[in-house]
Amino acid sequence: MKRSGVITIIVIGVILIAVVAGYAVHLNRKNQTSGEEVVESTAVQKVLQKDLEKSYPPTPKEVVKYYAEITKCFYNEEYTEDELNQLASKIQELYDADLVANKTQEDYMNDLRTEIAGMKENKYTITGYVLSASVDVEEFMEDGYSCARLYCTFSIKQGTNGTTRSMEQFVLRKDEDGHWKILGWDLVTE
Repeated sequence: MKRSGVITIIVIGVILIAVVAGYAVHLNRKNQTSGEEVVESTAVQKVLQKDLEKSYPPTPKEVVKYYAEITKCFYNEEYTEDELNQLASKIQELYDADLVANKTQEDYMNDLRTEIAGMKENKYTITGYVLSASVDVEEFMEDGYSCARLYCTFSIKQGTNGTTRSMEQFVLRKDEDGHWKILGWDLVTE
């Protein structure tokens, strides 16, 4: 055999060994990962992962959006007592200090549990929500504070019945740290 023929056979042999070895490594990795269970985060866990100290929502609209996500968890999801307490804590971080001061923590949690139980007993779920467009967020000054007003329309379903809409008007106030905090909200009646 000629020298170039031997080199060609050696090169082809090395390439084939590399391909087979690469494929074997690929299969080994695939088998290792497929043996592990992939656990997806629940909606509650996803909401609770948000670190408000590091990434507080920057706009009134984003604050109300996070509020709506927590609210959906309250009424739609299953969670432990510890997760309920964490959700309540997260939503209160969005509230203005004056709003939080209106109730003791014990009264707040009792009222929250009663409201959640009533919604679940009547089989209400929040199927979605729509926030005011950014251009519809009204900013204004009141008593020396920057405030904002916007609307959120919740789509609510009761059991297998159709969906109804509930529009709420939110008022937010900027705190000393420059964070928009929910000062209050009202149901909008037509």
